[in-house]
Amino acid sequence: MERAEKLYLQKTATRIRLGIIEGTFHAKSGHPGGSLSIADTLTYLYWKEMNIDPANPKMEGRDRLVLSKGHTAPALYAALAERGYFPVEELATLRHIGSRLQGHPNMNDTPGVEMSTGSLGQGISTACGMALAAKLKNEDSRVYTILGDGEIEEGQVWEAAMFAAHYKLDNLVAVIDNNNLQIDGPITEVMSSYPITDKFTAFGWNVIAIDAHDFDQIEAAFKAAREVKGKPTAIIQKSVKGKGVSFMEDQVSWHGTAPNAEQYEQAKAELTAALAALD
Repeated sequence: MERAEKLYLQKTATRIRLGIIEGTFHAKSGHPGGSLSIADTLTYLYWKEMNIDPANPKMEGRDRLVLSKGHTAPALYAALAERGYFPVEELATLRHIGSRLQGHPNMNDTPGVEMSTGSLGQGISTACGMALAAKLKNEDSRVYTILGDGEIEEGQVWEAAMFAAHYKLDNLVAVIDNNNLQIDGPITEVMSSYPITDKFTAFGWNVIAIDAHDFDQIEAAFKAAREVKGKPTAIIQKSVKGKGVSFMEDQVSWHGTAPNAEQYEQAKAELTAALAALD
């Protein structure tokens, strides 16, 4: 990846992280930790990978993203706002009564949201249905879904994984956000899903392991997924929960806790400094 392009993506991801902090602070609730860990993934998808049109969210033949770990909606909203689906200023209405940016994505209200998610395991299942529908209609569109590593403790995820391999859904990519933390602690202590790569391989998927915060690796993974025929791809990305905010990084307490005024100012200052350092 060219240096200028990488810098642009890094800046965009940092602005998305600022949007996450803005939303959760004004909501006084939400899930900043796992939202921050997928900011780079969303940046690559919406700015480089997916065939979309913010001016025409329902465009025929578009690619689709299903946020299976729907509690990280603050990240999705921040990405959609930055990409032009709705004003960035709207992020401050997160979880407010009357806002179209609720705690979990709502496909009926929010431009760019493809599926209402929140019940873990259901997002990847609907993504499978979308991918099969595209195949049946002979469309060349692609479907992407993002899951948490805690989410894959759900049995429904593995039913969907079996389905996707059976129907040879090579137009489907599942990104597993492996930050090793869920609401009750490390996944190794709560209900270990390791070895994740071996499990998806055993279910008949093409599997790629990457660093979630390295745009060169992200690009290589999505490009490789496009070349695979006859099976879906799982990208297992090792990420840092709370990435980009020093006091949130790798801290399980930030799974579902909003920053207070002092923490909000510190997080904003850190991310603003990181953005300036990229100039």
